[in-house]
This record gives sequence, C-alpha cells and structure tokens, in this order.
Amino acid sequence: MATLTINTERILENIRKLNTYLSENNIKWTLVSKMLCGHKGALERILPDKCIKQVHSVGDSRITNLRIIKEIKPDIVTMYIKPPALNQVKNVIKYADISLNTSFNTIEALDKEAGKQGKKHRVIVMIEMGELREGVVRNDILNFYEKIFKLKNVETIGLGTNLGCMYGVEPTYDKLIQLSLYTHLIEARFNKKLELISGGSSITLPLITKGKVPKGVNHFRIGEAALLGVSPLNNKKFRNLSTSTIEFHAEILELNKKEIQPDGVIGAGNVGHTSSLEFDAGVKETYRSIVDFGQLDVDVNDLRPKDEKLQLVGTTSDMTVYDLGSDKGKYKVGGQIHFMPNYTSIARLMNSRYMSKEII
Repeated sequence: MATLTINTERILENIRKLNTYLSENNIKWTLVSKMLCGHKGALERILPDKCIKQVHSVGDSRITNLRIIKEIKPDIVTMYIKPPALNQVKNVIKYADISLNTSFNTIEALDKEAGKQGKKHRVIVMIEMGELREGVVRNDILNFYEKIFKLKNVETIGLGTNLGCMYGVEPTYDKLIQLSLYTHLIEARFNKKLELISGGSSITLPLITKGKVPKGVNHFRIGEAALLGVSPLNNKKFRNLSTSTIEFHAEILELNKKEIQPDGVIGAGNVGHTSSLEFDAGVKETYRSIVDFGQLDVDVNDLRPKDEKLQLVGTTSDMTVYDLGSDKGKYKVGGQIHFMPNYTSIARLMNSRYMSKEII
C-alpha cells in the first residue's frame, strides 16, 4: 500500500527553531496545521510537546480539525484562518478562540453567538492588499472598524492580510509597510491598540532575514515552513529547518517491458491522463512500472520521484504508471518507488482514506 510517513520529531524540531528565530525578531506566530488534515495520530504527537507553549496559537481552515485539536489539547489557543460561513458561526465560537474575518454580517453573527455561549471571541480583520482573495477593500477599512469596535462579545485584536496564495502576489516591503500604516491609521482614529498585525506566512520568512519586515508587522501564520522546512517564495529550504519531515512511497504492482505507444483506436471515453514523453529514435519498448495510487488520491504532477530517471507515463483513478527506461535496474514487483511530495500533494494524500499514514 502507498504510504505517507510523517516524522513528527523533525517537525517539532522545526517548530523549536522557528520559535527561537521569530522570538529573536519580536514576531509571534500561529502554527497552521491544515496540511495534516486533522490527523489525530500526528496531532497527538505534536500538540502536547512543550515547544507548542511558545507558539501563539494553532490555526486551521476546517472546523472539524479545530475540534480535534481542542479534544487533544483543550487549553490551546485556536485560530480559524479563513472567513467563517454564516451557517458555521456556532461551531466557530465553540472551537476557535480567534477567527480571521472580512464580513461585518458574519462578525455581527459571531458577536451574538459568543454572547449565547458566554464567550469573548477575538477577531482579526483581513484587508485586501492586491492578492484579490479575502480582504476588506482599503477604502472601507475605517468604517469597518468603527462598526465592529461597538460590538460587545467580539474583541477586535488585529489587522491582517493574505499574500501569495492565489495569484502569487509577493509580500514585499512596500506591501507590508502599507499594512503597518493602515494599523497606525486605525489606532490613531479610534484610540485603540491592535495586538496582532498579521502580515506574514511561510512565503514571507525570507524577508525577515533581509531586514524587509517592518517593525509593526508582528504576527506570522506559518504552515509549510514548520511542516516541510521550505518557503514557497523560492521553494527552497529555509535556514536550518529540516526538509525530510514527510516522505511518500508506493508499491510496485506490475513491472513489464511494454511498447511505448498504445495499440488500437483511441476514443474519447478514457478516464485517465497521460504525459508527453519523448524517446530516442528506434526505441520501441521500455520498462513500465504501475504503482498503487491515482487521481483520487493526489495530483501526480505534485509528486517528484527521487530517482530522476523515472518519468510519468500516465495516471487513472487508482493506478499510476512510470517509465523506467531500457533498464529496470533495482526495481521489482513488490518493491517501492519513493517520491518527494510538495505541500499540496501531502494535503491531498493525508485526506485520502486509501493512503496509509505512518506516524513516527
């Protein structure tokens, strides 16, 4: 069976290193755990560790995952990291101590529900800074805060922005200084201090090293760097973090020498996807290996075989084919092919009930 192996000690060591690094730069941070898809075994190894006490909060974009986090560690501060749906307001108040918001109607509903549950719910308002995903438009931000500051059961603790997630707008110094300036404007207008200016994520980490994060930006939401050791700004290892935290391997179901071109009438009814491979003139057959995962489990384009000679041939719902070339080498039926998965592929594999998860 194809297996995703999660090395929790290496992840914890990454968290410890980030704790030290961010603390030295006067930045608080939220550990974004959504890539783990609420996997109880992994979270039970990570959340009780003492290094988590130095993390400001643990964030996720799924209510079910926050519920699992609270079940494992009831005293942990949780953050819902996307604008809540109105029909989930009750659960947001129940399982999230903090939420990121962009709609006054939603915040008003959170305020009413917090009153019913006898809680004080904290919110960070997200402002639109060019990524065109979630965020209050800049011209409306003062009117927005004027309304939410009047609510009784909601405590507005910050201002945040999201960059780099949809269009890939980079978190430049100019973008972050704008965020900081809007914070000063809000604080001066309403004579209130905002606790968290949340302008950073894994993609922003390299800017700290370059001295390009304004002092006013004091909170990061970090998942990929903690869990995989890389920054999506350049997809490279960040500082001294481990990039060997999560590995994926699949079992070889069949290995035969086959023709490189299909034989027969090619119709439009196929359910698979093939890649475009080029072969030297005269090559008619190569070794083909079938492994036990497919489109239902992961986007194969997000997986890179560790053995660079292996090339993707195609994939169907539950099997994928790789070309080994003219020499099958060390590979055999029952053997394994090892892959280097990225953030998106790991999230999908974690979410697939057909993939085995090994927690070490």
